[in-house]
Amino acid sequence: MSRVRNLRVRPDLLYVASGWSTLVTDVRGRITGADPQGFFARNTRVLSLERITVDGHEPVPFSTATVQGHAQLSYAEVGDGETLPSRAAYLSVERFVAAGLRTRLTLFSYAAQPLELCLRVRLAADFADTGEAETGHRVQAGAVDAHWDPAAAELLLTYRCDGLDRAVAVRVRAPAPIRYADGTFTVDVVLPPGGRSRTEFAVEPVFDGRRLVAPPPDFTDPGDTAAAARRRLDRELVRLTSSNFDVTAAWRCAREDLAGLPLGEDAGPTAPIAGLPIYQEIFGRDTMTASWQALLAGPAMLADSLRLNARHLGRRVDDWRDEEPGKPLHEARHGPLSELGVDPFSHYHGDWSTAPDFLVFLGQYYAWTGDLDTVRQLLPAADRTLSWLDHYADLDHDGFLEYHRRSRGGLKNQGWKDSDTAIVDEHGRVVPNPIATSEVQAYWYAALRHAAGTYAAAGRPVVAVRLAARARALRRRFHRAFWLPDLGCYAMALGPDKQPVRSVNSNDGHLLATGIVPPGIAPLVARRLLAPDMFSGWGVRTLSATHPAYNPFSYHRGSVWPVEAGTIGLGLARYGCWAQLHRLAEGMFAASALFAEHRLPEVLSGLPRGDAHPHPGVYPSACSPQAWSASAVIALVQALLALRPAAPLRTIFVDPHLPAEPLRPEPAPHVGEQGVAVRGRA
Repeated sequence: MSRVRNLRVRPDLLYVASGWSTLVTDVRGRITGADPQGFFARNTRVLSLERITVDGHEPVPFSTATVQGHAQLSYAEVGDGETLPSRAAYLSVERFVAAGLRTRLTLFSYAAQPLELCLRVRLAADFADTGEAETGHRVQAGAVDAHWDPAAAELLLTYRCDGLDRAVAVRVRAPAPIRYADGTFTVDVVLPPGGRSRTEFAVEPVFDGRRLVAPPPDFTDPGDTAAAARRRLDRELVRLTSSNFDVTAAWRCAREDLAGLPLGEDAGPTAPIAGLPIYQEIFGRDTMTASWQALLAGPAMLADSLRLNARHLGRRVDDWRDEEPGKPLHEARHGPLSELGVDPFSHYHGDWSTAPDFLVFLGQYYAWTGDLDTVRQLLPAADRTLSWLDHYADLDHDGFLEYHRRSRGGLKNQGWKDSDTAIVDEHGRVVPNPIATSEVQAYWYAALRHAAGTYAAAGRPVVAVRLAARARALRRRFHRAFWLPDLGCYAMALGPDKQPVRSVNSNDGHLLATGIVPPGIAPLVARRLLAPDMFSGWGVRTLSATHPAYNPFSYHRGSVWPVEAGTIGLGLARYGCWAQLHRLAEGMFAASALFAEHRLPEVLSGLPRGDAHPHPGVYPSACSPQAWSASAVIALVQALLALRPAAPLRTIFVDPHLPAEPLRPEPAPHVGEQGVAVRGRA
């Protein structure tokens, strides 16, 4: 097959991010005024245009790179560097992102004579929501008033939109007088031979009267909460070496991405965002799933993700937000559309998978760390989550969890596959709500089992026994209702008529991971997942390629999600389906090798691997980096090692089944709060 390298997602853009802030530029580091470029603070674009000219000409950077994830550096030529006598001059553009943005423009000369240059910078802000910038369609709009204070050398751009209190201050520092008119700053610069001149712009959002300060001009991390979380993860997350270059490179990239994506929330600083550029927010299940899959690399993210989710449990019945008491958060963002109530996502609870996930991952955290103190701290949140599951998640009391939407602005589908057309019947028709999807039942089964363990460890054995009994009953009930022997797989869901939705899909991999599948059935399920219509050669498709609704470039109807490869890999290892695991792992690591830095994107297309398709492409709006695509790499290595921890017993179980090349995580911490050591070769 043809060799492909350095494939890029959104190849015309670069991202620099820290916490709740993101800078999106073109590949040369410019903010040209085109969507979705700009500087975004708390999901609001506070800088939509920055046009730099020197003597009326726009310098075009000849090299641009991201530095430390939160900074960017570009170089551009201002004067011809090859003619003599020399008039060589250059411009460096340094950008530093934290709550605000600092841009430092440095003109430097290698000319034989002094140079007199006119530097102009045109700025604009449109206060678009992240979603509006992504689609290019404005839903909310208002005038932007400009006030220039020459004494303070500061421009204040104020957004006039009812219901919002948003502005941005731009403070300028230059070695010469600064003039401002019609959105443009002008500085006359005199450069002596070999000299340099610096002009700085501090872009500081002002939201609800609070000013978000720009960081210092330093390529080392600034001293904010997100930066401290990045430093902690960089120290903690395990490094891995292998004689397989692609595995080593994929792990290194995954580790760096996870270390670079913490949101920096006080309740859980290292909890990661979902992905860039559009999911820079609190995302309940995504944050926890990425942290769970990455446990082999370190436990801090999961501890913080659990704490963050515990802080945001529902408190009341609110139909607009699909909120109920004890129901975990699906997502929370601060963009104008959410703050104005155009959508419910300022704190939205429309998801049925996050509640059981919280209980599963609390149990997994205890198994990996033995940290009973944290478990006890989080047990009240577990109580509230269980209460929601018992009182609201199964309204018809048939023993299965059925999701439904109450919010007219919310999500139709509220399981793992949450796009509107994800759940389709065998004829390609969208299944109406309420729906009991298979993976939600499996998560519920795993939640009951893990909760039984954590409640027992916390000294509540009566609750533990009751939960374990409920898990056993659910497992029997599930197999009777969902198993489709003629298809060799489980139903995607039960529809509102309680009949099986007979669409072959990837949910069965989640079932394997939870252990709800009977051991005698698991090999059939594994073979069906890796059949040609389901396995693209790179990964498992979300929907069979023979299904009437199949579209390899859709979000959930035939695409390939790396996060599923991590979960499915753990499920295959659980049941000893090594041949299928090896095929899946080979495909996913080969896919990572296609991309620049071995970075797996949010979603691959489902096109089949082969000479006709040297690379599969991606979902058109895929994010990259994506936290749970990074974590999938770590989960696959764990699956190949067949590693299962029992930290409370000071024990790990390891039964490596490596396809060819040895893997060796290092440095090697011990079982407990620091993680798990795996030394030697297999």
